[in-house]
Order: sequence, then structure tokens, then C-alpha cells
Amino acid sequence: MSESYVGEIRMFGGNYAPEGWQFCDGSLLPISEYDVLFNLIGTTYGGDGQNTFAVPDLRGRWPVHQGTLSGGNMVMGQSGGSESVTLNPQQIPAHTHAFKATASPATTKSSAGGTLAQTTGLSLYLDDTPNVSLLSSALAVTGGSVPHENRSPYLAVNFIISLYGIYPSPA
Repeated sequence: MSESYVGEIRMFGGNYAPEGWQFCDGSLLPISEYDVLFNLIGTTYGGDGQNTFAVPDLRGRWPVHQGTLSGGNMVMGQSGGSESVTLNPQQIPAHTHAFKATASPATTKSSAGGTLAQTTGLSLYLDDTPNVSLLSSALAVTGGSVPHENRSPYLAVNFIISLYGIYPSPA
């Protein structure tokens, strides 16, 4: 790979980190072996600052620039988001679950696998105020508060950080 800056992060299409590079996987590194990189990133991404420091963890994350975004201030080293989210009824778009039937004549007495149909000689309705609730098993609840996967379209690549190279100048 061409000469890199210490602390430079690149997207890499391999399943190994090339020599002089480290996966951006949140690994703790010893300060004594990587003092130049520690001098640049410190404990921004973790570590105790005495013996160890961490490289960024970009697994399952989108890198974003620090600064003010529509969601608020993004601080260097901050991670956010979630890979799955449980939706509650307030987050689901307004919709109805119609109680459907057919006007065709009924052909069976069993409700198993059937549809509510027109009957002859039997009244199913009364012009009155309801005074009991349907059984809870009559209508099924949808969703069940199970988290759903929450990922944008993606391409699987690894992020790597340079452990050695040119020390970046501030200006």
C-alpha cells in the first residue's frame, strides 16, 4: 500500500489487515508499542491511557464527520445508532385491520379456515349497544414487540487504521 499517515483510516476489501495496519475493531493496543498513534488519538476510542488505548470500532457502524448534524452535535469518538429497533404503536403508521366477510352464502358450520359469510334464516346482529368484548383470541396482534433489523443498504468492507507512516502536520 502507498505511504500513509499515522492514524489514517481506509476502507479495505480484504479479510486481513495488511502489515502496518490494524482493523478498526475497538482493539486495545499497548501505548509502549504504538506511542505515535497514541499521541494522535489518545483515549478517544477507549483504553486506560496509562498502558493501553483503543482504535475506533467501525464494525456495524457508519463513519460520520464530527460537528453539528440534524441529530445534534457529533463528538469525535462518539458512537450511536442501533442495529435493531423495537417499534411501539406510536411509531407504526396509522392503519386499520378491517373485519372482513363475504356476502356469499355460508357453506359450512366450522370457522376453521373459513370466512364469515351470509347466512339464511339466522340473525347474527342486534340493534343494541355492545356490552361485552370480543375474545382476545378473535383478532391477532401484529408485531409482538419483536425488534426488526435496522440496516441501510450496505457493502461489506473492513476499515483499517495505519499504525505507522508519515506524522500528519496540523496545517
